[in-house]
Amino acid sequence: MALDGDWRDRLDDTDARLVDGFQSGFPVEERPFRAVASALDTTEDDALERVQRLREMGVFRRFGAVLNPPVIGSSTLAAVRAPDDRFDEIAATINAHRQVNHNYRRDHAYNMWFVVTAASKEVRDRILADIEAETGCEVLDLPMLTDYYIDLEFPVVNADRFAREALQAPPNERAGSDDPRVRETVDATDATATRLSETARGDLSALERRVILEIQDGFPLTKTPYADIAAAVGADTDAVLAAIDRLLDDNCIKRVGCVVNHVVTGFTNNCMVVWDVPDDELDAYGERVGELPYVTLCYHRPRRPDQDWPYNLFTMVHGRQPDAVDEKIDELAADYLPVPHERLYSTEKLKQTGAQYEELV
Repeated sequence: MALDGDWRDRLDDTDARLVDGFQSGFPVEERPFRAVASALDTTEDDALERVQRLREMGVFRRFGAVLNPPVIGSSTLAAVRAPDDRFDEIAATINAHRQVNHNYRRDHAYNMWFVVTAASKEVRDRILADIEAETGCEVLDLPMLTDYYIDLEFPVVNADRFAREALQAPPNERAGSDDPRVRETVDATDATATRLSETARGDLSALERRVILEIQDGFPLTKTPYADIAAAVGADTDAVLAAIDRLLDDNCIKRVGCVVNHVVTGFTNNCMVVWDVPDDELDAYGERVGELPYVTLCYHRPRRPDQDWPYNLFTMVHGRQPDAVDEKIDELAADYLPVPHERLYSTEKLKQTGAQYEELV
């Protein structure tokens, strides 16, 4: 459910800069809110209190690290065809698995789409087998094979119809805007084909494993979050700071910051578009489309022709208005991806958490 229409009126300019400026790049240092306060021209206490208040409002889902499950262990996007008369029962059964961290209803024959994250492919596949046995539904298993572009970080303190619309304004409009984000010359993002393995990393240190398990639900919202994490895992603060820096460098952590709830801030219309791209042109298409500012996700997953699934390229477009989202998808289909496709609109959020691990071995 979206926040009420005047939620932006409850945010001042400093709040707006915090929300749109610290979704990533949050300082990895002993007193991070001091650095945030300096950037916002306020005090450490005020910066911390603002994050606390914005989380209580629902603007932030959580504060901390966004983990990268395909790099840490093994994850997959899966789907089932849930009969309408059993839909709620099947959703509850699937959501009861802690390792299911996202679950959405989508307008398609495959109507329930969820993500399973585990420490290893063996554990992941066992969870999928358990779900099949418990629900009686065949699971469509679609692990990510190539990452072209993935980022759910985008400005929300605006009236944009779709994600990053303000950043696509013509240069003359950007130059005349009072919004510093709009003055940025953001016409494209960097998309590069990154192959992913389905097997877990074998080189995480014991401390890195403990840190990941400790932070998977978020950081402590205190002036000294890293010291608090260090106390919880039995290490000194400098060692934890170094471990988080390494995890960022190795892409086990995608970013550290305030995780915005894009749904409650009005981006309630998200559409997963699946494309049947010639295999020998997949990287060319994926990198080209992943660079478009309004494409928030772009990746390669396997075809499953034996399960009536011919698609191999996935994109996501997020928006506040369904017609604006369809307009951008029409543009994709006409100008960038002239291949067969289907549009799977999200119609209900069934579960959404960060990646969850019971253990990392």
